[in-house]
Amino acid sequence: MSKINVTIDGQSYEVEVDLNQRDGAELTVTVNGEPLKVTIPDPDHPENMEWILIGHRPYEITVDRNLRWIRSFTGMHTLDVRDREATVSRPISGDGRVKAPIPGTVTRVLVEEGQQVEAGQPLVLVEAMKMENEIRATRAGSVSAVHVKAGQDVKLGVMMIEIG
Repeated sequence: MSKINVTIDGQSYEVEVDLNQRDGAELTVTVNGEPLKVTIPDPDHPENMEWILIGHRPYEITVDRNLRWIRSFTGMHTLDVRDREATVSRPISGDGRVKAPIPGTVTRVLVEEGQQVEAGQPLVLVEAMKMENEIRATRAGSVSAVHVKAGQDVKLGVMMIEIG
């Protein structure tokens, strides 16, 4: 049984899950003491997850491979996942290069070169599929380069901001 704390945009949840006790892609997850049936398309490769069923409601999602953010129909959300049984927490990682996690149009650039930023701070707003998504800093530091401007279309993986 894995016991983890999941924090999404500052709201914390205690989650318990036993990946060994699943029925194919379906498993029972306990969130804050309440059991939920969850279906994950490929539980052995969560990095490829594009959707999830909670109960019988479908959710289209994208999860950062470093577990720092999650994107859903409501936009980008900060994510912090901690093992409740671990003795140390995982440090903020990232090389400072912030790339477009989705294709879209830059609606606002919230930082400028030389500005100090904190990990998780919003840097750029990107509109995709009529939703505005906050793209956040992968680590703290000084903005060393801004490669995008408002109104610019970006493709998946395009370098937007560099943090030194």
